[in-house]
Amino acid sequence: MDARMTDSHAINAFEELDVPEGFKAELLWGEIVMMAGPDLVHNRIVQAVADQIPRKRWDRLQTQDVALLAQTSEPQPDLVVLPRDAGPASGRLMPPEEITLLLEVVSKTSKHRDYVTKRTLYAAGGVPGYLIIDPFTGECVLLTEPAGKGEEADYRVERRARFGESLPLDLLGVKLETEEFQTLPVKQSEKPEQ
Repeated sequence: MDARMTDSHAINAFEELDVPEGFKAELLWGEIVMMAGPDLVHNRIVQAVADQIPRKRWDRLQTQDVALLAQTSEPQPDLVVLPRDAGPASGRLMPPEEITLLLEVVSKTSKHRDYVTKRTLYAAGGVPGYLIIDPFTGECVLLTEPAGKGEEADYRVERRARFGESLPLDLLGVKLETEEFQTLPVKQSEKPEQ
């Protein structure tokens, strides 16, 4: 379900949306996007990443909405990482200035959103790090140093690692080990959207 609306109408419509069980919805650049729940491989990757980020220093939040309201957006990344005890005491929306790293694991229907839409969106919100893990290509992409505004924003630094290689997450002071990340087969009839 996609619908582009004015800023306030989009935010109001999104907040009133009744999302069916088993689905999640995000507001991305004024469009409401609804998707089915993730694959088990996806969830295991998110869990493996969270397990490698020390809980004593970092909150590792799943299903946490992020307030990027200047971009008419309320995405729900697969993992939101911020310093312990940072952010509001309660509420549905996490301010982007509290966030250190966002993670998205690519699904067969989210490739364009994860690599293009959210890359620009998270850079525009000033999020210091954005990690994309792609179980179809067996690769991790770490983006840092956001620059620019609006739909022209992007990350200046990109670092890649294949599954099985280590990826330094300097923002968190950890080295991400990827050898246990599983891949997903790409069937001709199920190629991820471009």
